[in-house]
Amino acid sequence: MTSKKQSPTPSPTSLPWTTTENEKYSKTRGSKFSSINFHFKCFLLFLVSVTSWFLILFFFFLIPPATNNPKHHPHRTKYEPNKSILVYHDHHHQRQNHPSEDVSVYIYNLPPEFNLGLLQDCAHLNVYTNMCPHVVNGGLGQPLQASPDQDPDSDAGSAWFATHQFIAEMIFHARMENHPLRTWDPSRASLFYVPFYGGLHASSKFRERNLTARDELAVRLVEFLRRQPTWRRNIGKDHFMVLGRTAWDFMRSDGGPDFGANSLLNLPRVQTMSVLTVERNPWEKKTSQHGLPYPSYFHPSTSAQMLTWQTKVRQSDRPHLFSFIGAPRKGLEKAAVRDELIRQCGESTRCELLQCNKNDGNSKCYKPSEIIRVMSRSQFCLQAPGDSFTRRSTFDAVLAGCVPVFFSPHTAYTQYGWFLPDDPEEYSVYIDDERTRARMVNVEEELLKIPRERIEKMRNTVIDLIPRLTYKHPNASEEDDGGFRDVVDVALDALGRHVRSILDNK
Repeated sequence: MTSKKQSPTPSPTSLPWTTTENEKYSKTRGSKFSSINFHFKCFLLFLVSVTSWFLILFFFFLIPPATNNPKHHPHRTKYEPNKSILVYHDHHHQRQNHPSEDVSVYIYNLPPEFNLGLLQDCAHLNVYTNMCPHVVNGGLGQPLQASPDQDPDSDAGSAWFATHQFIAEMIFHARMENHPLRTWDPSRASLFYVPFYGGLHASSKFRERNLTARDELAVRLVEFLRRQPTWRRNIGKDHFMVLGRTAWDFMRSDGGPDFGANSLLNLPRVQTMSVLTVERNPWEKKTSQHGLPYPSYFHPSTSAQMLTWQTKVRQSDRPHLFSFIGAPRKGLEKAAVRDELIRQCGESTRCELLQCNKNDGNSKCYKPSEIIRVMSRSQFCLQAPGDSFTRRSTFDAVLAGCVPVFFSPHTAYTQYGWFLPDDPEEYSVYIDDERTRARMVNVEEELLKIPRERIEKMRNTVIDLIPRLTYKHPNASEEDDGGFRDVVDVALDALGRHVRSILDNK
């Protein structure tokens, strides 16, 4: 464990004069100057008082506080542009005005092979794409050149990144490095965070035919945890990890088809932990898996950036009743609804269709500014399941202030209970997917039935949800007015309650 650094205490500055010096000064004067001496002392006292008030006003009101300067924040972890490796600064984080005072998180210092060491071979972290552009900036990816916020007077442009959809584990780790609830003392911790980049590793092994080789890093991680005294304290029940891919990528079954998954979530010790994943198994009887929002493209550092964006989407002109962004799917029954939605949207004058082609990397579907533009001009955004139940597009829609329309309860309702309202009708529309596939439902007609007042109410709820479904910039801090509660804050609150309930009932 890294030791804390103490800031040196400055030596007290001497006053301009001392009592002895005043006495010596007075003894050198004759009695005939006593009257002058008295007035002179009064003048000096007045001068000192005025000067003191001037200095107070100057330092408190005229000099702005230092922000985003590592010299003024020696405890913060700085993410340098276009760097994939963290630069650690070992200092304690003060808890100030944070709502989760009863939660304290200890971060395991894992051997590099489990997280940062994987980034050294970033070009092969995914069998489908080069991940090197995506792992920079603590997982945020490259800054967007064309930001959805085109206001030249706004600093919100610095908050937009080309963030990969399966990178949440890196962003979460980056946020935790600077989080006010972090503790360096494991004896004080109520939660233990295991920063394993399991999703990045899994995606590099999808084509590995040797199942032992596919599983070996997960097995070594479990063995590492088993040896830790902090693990033995509660047999891992107060531990958690974050996975940036769906649970299905870590739940290989012996009898089922092999899609390249490993067996991480099937390991008994991992099943005692809490696992945050962008898509959980909705039929899991235990409560160890918890849905975590996909990261979108907006990562503000301040409340001002967040409020500016919320105001912009609240005032957006929305000429399209609905829109759909996505590619067709083949061979998956739950994705068959896509073909019908693409057909209906393409035939409607009230729908904007942005059809994607997986083989066309230059498609507008892969340009964040274009995605947000389409959604910001739509009242409803269709969210059909794709390769799995969930979609990053759901969170892009919320970011754009567009009311999501779901066709499966497992796209959001059974996934993100910690982050979304209990009543789905407050923020979304549900249309049965079986009736849609059978062409028994006309989506346009169904949406036209919704009263304008209800649409406005749902949209306002969606826009109010943006902060808690957004990942702050890793360098954001409470001191720098990053005071809104983001995905990580909400997750830690919920994890704290969940772990307490487990330990209380053991």
